[in-house]
Amino acid sequence: MNRFFTKAAEYLKSLSFRTGAIVAVICAICYAVSFAQMLLPISTTAKGVLWFIFFGLAKTCQYTAILILGKAGVQRLRAALRPRKSTPDNP
Repeated sequence: MNRFFTKAAEYLKSLSFRTGAIVAVICAICYAVSFAQMLLPISTTAKGVLWFIFFGLAKTCQYTAILILGKAGVQRLRAALRPRKSTPDNP
């Protein structure tokens, strides 16, 4: 079993930065859906099941994106999302 997880982690690390960024966006969408579904006019049981499914998907995507991106990729993604400071030659 340990060999399976090692091979899976190595495969995920071999994927591109772009793939990791796409998985991170899917993660954000799953988080949004997991909480937005509480506004639907359905039973409490159905809401709980939907929350369990989408929150689980969000967590799975989150850890998968972290494995794909790695430390350098996460820093690169944060830098891309950070607001740019204006400089005198670039307003």
